[in-house]
Amino acid sequence: MNRASVDPELAALRGELIERAAADQRARAELDPAAPTPEQWETVHLVDEDNVRWFAPIVAVHGWPGRRTVGVDGAHAAWVLAQHAPAPYRACWLPKLRAAVANRDAAPRDLAFLSDRVATDQQRAQRYGTQWLRLGTEAAGRLYPLHRPAEVNLARADVGLAPIPDAEIATAYLSYDEVAAATSGGSR
Repeated sequence: MNRASVDPELAALRGELIERAAADQRARAELDPAAPTPEQWETVHLVDEDNVRWFAPIVAVHGWPGRRTVGVDGAHAAWVLAQHAPAPYRACWLPKLRAAVANRDAAPRDLAFLSDRVATDQQRAQRYGTQWLRLGTEAAGRLYPLHRPAEVNLARADVGLAPIPDAEIATAYLSYDEVAAATSGGSR
């Protein structure tokens, strides 16, 4: 992005996106990794709510804030806000991000993460293997169900993501019934 020719309103939008994404990340960094407290989660939720209130009208009126408008860092910051918004917003914004990627105005990697997030929101198998379920103090967690496990690393390579070890792919949840059983603490 050529700073000399940047529209002041777009520069302000870029700056606000970056600051809001930084606040999002700070709130999450303050979560106790062993056992986040309700107060810590409340802080995260307040940041997310504020970001959605600010971001939703921008996307509704102007579309996805892409690289040409807000720079690479601003476009990535927009993805951070979308990734942590409530599920209905993510689903609504996914086609807008997909169109931006098709126009080379957003990162395919960001689209992979949001696509998988929306898939897991809707209890569908994910394509890129970006979404994991970590229960309790479990260090690594397990992948949510995968669409085509044998092809997940090819899909990841297409968007610039590192491969997932075969052993982790092999232990991915097979269904959302299995996820439900794991999260309820028992089997059905």
